[in-house]
Amino acid sequence: MAMNVLWLGFFFAAFVIALGKLVFGGDTQVFGAMVQSTFEMAKFSFETCLALTGVLTLWLGFLEIGKRGGAIELLARVVRPFFSRLFPEVPREHPVHGTMMCNFAANMLGLDNAATPVGLQAMQQLQELNPQKERASNAQIMFLVLNTSGLTLIPISIMAYRAQAHAANPTDVFLPILLTTFFSTLAGLVTVALVQRINLLDRVLLAWLGGLGAVVFGLLALLNSLPKERVEVISGLVANVTLFSVIIGFLALAAWRRVNVYDAFVEGAKEGFAVAIKIVPFLVAMLVAIGVFRAAGGMDLVVAGARAVAGWFGGRGDFVEALPVAIMKPLSGSGARGLMLDAMHTHGADSFVGRLACVFQGATDTTFYILAVYFGAVGVRNTRHAVACGLTADAAAIVAGILIGYVFFG
Repeated sequence: MAMNVLWLGFFFAAFVIALGKLVFGGDTQVFGAMVQSTFEMAKFSFETCLALTGVLTLWLGFLEIGKRGGAIELLARVVRPFFSRLFPEVPREHPVHGTMMCNFAANMLGLDNAATPVGLQAMQQLQELNPQKERASNAQIMFLVLNTSGLTLIPISIMAYRAQAHAANPTDVFLPILLTTFFSTLAGLVTVALVQRINLLDRVLLAWLGGLGAVVFGLLALLNSLPKERVEVISGLVANVTLFSVIIGFLALAAWRRVNVYDAFVEGAKEGFAVAIKIVPFLVAMLVAIGVFRAAGGMDLVVAGARAVAGWFGGRGDFVEALPVAIMKPLSGSGARGLMLDAMHTHGADSFVGRLACVFQGATDTTFYILAVYFGAVGVRNTRHAVACGLTADAAAIVAGILIGYVFFG
């Protein structure tokens, strides 16, 4: 329903703005520009999905190798002591722990389509432990907020879109996204913990949070002391080394366990084409609507208003062009993706706006969509504090993304 209202809103807002330009400004070209935009953005959407097919095929194949070789399970064992304390109502040896870890692992690798089925399975298992079936349990809320905060280690799809947009270095947003999503996840985790009265002073929680925080702040301090050129070099180096290390790690562990890695890769890769095809209609619908809205001048009005607000506070306003992505992300993943692609298409993939839009896109997830799908799948109607905590994480991502964007690209 929300998506329907959003989509219609773009078209009707564009029509009203264009009509005002025609009647009061005498602009006879605006409607022609809007019609032309529909064809251009439809073509651009299909070309983007076509190029994305190969990347999705590649990484879904490697993810299948990781599953069969036990890499995903190994990751689950490593983080189980940490997450078991975040879900005190769930028995420590309950199978839902493994399911949740697989979901988090897929999210960390940026494979949203692989994470969703596992996430729904985890939500169903948590629902079995829920004594009040129509009311979200504490464990379900924590699980949902950690999902909506979008913790991502490897933003594969973002880097694929940047490669399609001919970015000089598609991986240069790797570290900014990692840092921003860390702050978003931390904000969501702490907010839920405070509401649910989870003991954040637990030694294991403190060790994990303190260790991660020390690494993140140390990395930020180091990068902030370096020239911009060096920051970009280090960011790209870390991203490329990490990505290839993941590939080698998956292959090595699977080979050690005598998994037929080639067959595993092919089986997982088969899903890539189907996933890309499913994206086409959603991307065409959203990009055409956004293109019409921009052609009518609607995006200029939104950006001008945000820039005016930034000016009142005496801050720089060059981040405003990317802000629509951050605002859209909690509402619609496809809408935010469309805005990100539009920002790179309009301003350039290597511009500050294009890069910051990618950071916003990769740093959080679609809060309302995830809440609707996950809670709807198990019949939960009373979501309690899930929405407020999820939006807190989104707000933290916006602030952190802007500041980190200036450190890396400003």
